Amino acid sequence: MAAATAPAASPETGTRSASAAMIWSALAVVYVVWGSTYLAIRIVVDAHIPPMLGMSTRFLVAAVLLAAFLALKSGVARLRISARELAGSAVVGLLLLAFGNGAVAIAEQTVPSGLSALLVAAVPLWLMLLRVGGGERPRPLTWLGVLIGFGGAALLALSGGDTSAKPWSVAILVLGTISWAVGSRFSPRLGLPKDPLVATVYEMAIGGTAMVLIGVLRGEPGRLHLGAVDTKGWLALGYLIVFGSLLAYSAYSYLLANAPISLIGTYAYVNPVVAVFLGWLILDEHVTVKIMLGGVVVVFGVALVVTAERRRTTPETSTEAPAQSALSRK
Repeated sequence: MAAATAPAASPETGTRSASAAMIWSALAVVYVVWGSTYLAIRIVVDAHIPPMLGMSTRFLVAAVLLAAFLALKSGVARLRISARELAGSAVVGLLLLAFGNGAVAIAEQTVPSGLSALLVAAVPLWLMLLRVGGGERPRPLTWLGVLIGFGGAALLALSGGDTSAKPWSVAILVLGTISWAVGSRFSPRLGLPKDPLVATVYEMAIGGTAMVLIGVLRGEPGRLHLGAVDTKGWLALGYLIVFGSLLAYSAYSYLLANAPISLIGTYAYVNPVVAVFLGWLILDEHVTVKIMLGGVVVVFGVALVVTAERRRTTPETSTEAPAQSALSRK
């Protein structure tokens, strides 16, 4: 899952100065890297790295690296923010990272990475319900997509996709997805830092710190034995830091400034397909009939919602939805 702020550039203006090759390269990074983070998280927890401590390491190291880069490039003054901006970053860091991303890591101790990605794909559906609760009136096509998407999500959640997923793991994952949607929905009202990279630094730092505290409360330090962690676990954690939290977000920020939102929004239903494929290819995760059926239904429902909503939004307002999940991709 992703950061909550984004540049306010006009997509139409940006596409004139950006090359098609650069745009599609950045989109490919978002497709593949964010889709692959579910696989990397599963490898991390399978390597006996406790989930909350592992993800806290991911975000704290990424925050330090990004802060150092920004300070060297623009000076330490760029990192200064107000108390209100710090508070807003804290709320986003807790809801999206500590509770949202953390829930994915805890759940993937028993939930296959592909199934996790398909359940998280329901975030746009939860967002739509929150918007309805705020007084918005979606188009009929949007409602159809929501109903279809939740039907697929219900099939996956109630059956566990006919996998080894434990019911409590699925429940934690669904709650984390709701937390992500709530944070995404209200983040534009929290007075976040105007610089999206600076906002990301504080969100990762605060979210990562909260994950350490949650991990301690869960007794994870007593279960961490560094000598028992194999090489692939460390490599997967490094991949999450460098590629999942830094490279992919940079590519996403570039897209927000240079590509149409209608194109960027396609990641919402491409990522889970990538995740299921990689889980099957690399971890030999069994793709059951219910995962196939539920996955197709969820992705189709999300695609309908994204398609319907991009038709009703204008260039000036359409940056909100995708921008609300930049750090994401679990």
